[in-house]
Amino acid sequence: MTINVNASVNSAIVSGGLGLQRASDGITEAAVNIAQRNAQARSPQELLSDVATQQLGGVRSLLPSGGDSLTTDLVGLKVNAINAQASAKVLDVANDTVGRIIDELA
Repeated sequence: MTINVNASVNSAIVSGGLGLQRASDGITEAAVNIAQRNAQARSPQELLSDVATQQLGGVRSLLPSGGDSLTTDLVGLKVNAINAQASAKVLDVANDTVGRIIDELA
């Protein structure tokens, strides 16, 4: 049985990269939801004061609406952080594999 090492390594690299991107997107989404929820919890006077101070108009309209709950967003941050670590490990193993293959061929 012949194993195509090149295809396996490429697949691992693509899979690891895609996993990192998805984890990054999830972290961003959860963080934005938490920021939105925090902005909604502030009094209108505080928010308007900060907006005027920073010369930002329509901040609330630019932020996406928050998720279901703060707990969901915090869990989402943790899950996506773990997914990012796992994907980075996939990339690390693929890199080591390529290095071993190069050493064997050299």
